Amino acid sequence: MEIILIQDVEKLGQKDEIVTVKDGYARNYLIPQKMAVIATSSAKKVLAENKRQRAHKEAKIKQDAEKLAGRMTNLKITIGAKASQTGKIFGSVTPLMIAEAIQKSGYDVERKQIVVADDHIKEVGSYSVKVKLHKDVFVDVDLDVVAE
Repeated sequence: MEIILIQDVEKLGQKDEIVTVKDGYARNYLIPQKMAVIATSSAKKVLAENKRQRAHKEAKIKQDAEKLAGRMTNLKITIGAKASQTGKIFGSVTPLMIAEAIQKSGYDVERKQIVVADDHIKEVGSYSVKVKLHKDVFVDVDLDVVAE
């Protein structure tokens, strides 16, 4: 039986794929659990239209992310932190602190979008931090951590 997956099913396929499974597996498990629907001709047409619209929306979102990345290319932020004489920070500079500093510069980013090479920054100095604007679009931001 051909079915269209509504969600990702482990060891079977990804969302919006058309797969062939045994009738009992489809009728007794996948369809009642709302994981799949029967692949009728009308369902296939709806799936094709949904994929086309989703691709258009994704292209628009990616284009907006690339524009934002172009504006953020030369962004340099400074974060002040309490530090010891040797340059060790009391605590650490977290992605939340970096996101707040970027937001003060006028860009709308969340802490989930910040990718720090190390887990946390624990010393005074200059760092490069990646900001994930889209699954395919990253921008490097220069970060200076200074002692207060």
